[in-house]
Amino acid sequence: MKEYMAVARQAALLAGRLLRDNFGGKRTIAFKGAINLVTEMDTQAERVVVETLLHAFPDHGILAEEEATRENGSPFRWIIDPLDGTTNYAHGYPCFAVSLALESAGEVIVGVVYDPMRDELFSAGKGQGAFLNGNPLNVSSVDNLIQSLLATGFPYDRCVSEKNNINHFTELLMASQEVRRDGSAALDLCSVAAGRFDGFWELKLKPWDVAAGILIVREAGGTVSDFRGMRSSIYDQEVVASNGRIHRQMLTLLQK
Repeated sequence: MKEYMAVARQAALLAGRLLRDNFGGKRTIAFKGAINLVTEMDTQAERVVVETLLHAFPDHGILAEEEATRENGSPFRWIIDPLDGTTNYAHGYPCFAVSLALESAGEVIVGVVYDPMRDELFSAGKGQGAFLNGNPLNVSSVDNLIQSLLATGFPYDRCVSEKNNINHFTELLMASQEVRRDGSAALDLCSVAAGRFDGFWELKLKPWDVAAGILIVREAGGTVSDFRGMRSSIYDQEVVASNGRIHRQMLTLLQK
């Protein structure tokens, strides 16, 4: 576990520094959908992460957002989002992260999320706690939804799908102190783990968006589930993460 964590941190730092050093410049942008974009820095950062991981663990598999998926039958697979918050990055908004997790026989055992603009490295190992720059993380103690600061996001197909989170957003906005929407699910989950947010929910996320963050929340003492309250998988289409104390209150509204 220690070796996996060390290499994951190294890969996240290398990719994050690349993104930070090139932040604010002119971007080469392609579109995967009407509003779902990808930049040249997504692919460059992904290559840095994959090369670092495979240099240390050449037999491991890869599931990455852009172009480096590698299925080889290994029980170990790295799940990578080289730039979570691409739209933010492309517009010069400094809220984005590198996220990577190690899955072993279907279970995430290592998670790392790096915010290069704040130089904040979040990490967790299965059963070993969660940390921010080496310091232990704990979720908040808020136990009343109306006093809670929440976070969410919206799917790329929100203009054409009725399942677009607008109704949930309205319900939880009115029932909480406030709701933020920063555009990086990985950082939102880490903020729940750090006690900055008390809860987070979102629809239609991909495994690379949440794999590291879910482990970090759980290892910080938080609760993660689907909207029904069942234990959430990184492959689910919905996720609710909280400090545990307001979880049932969030679910009540999300199930309406």
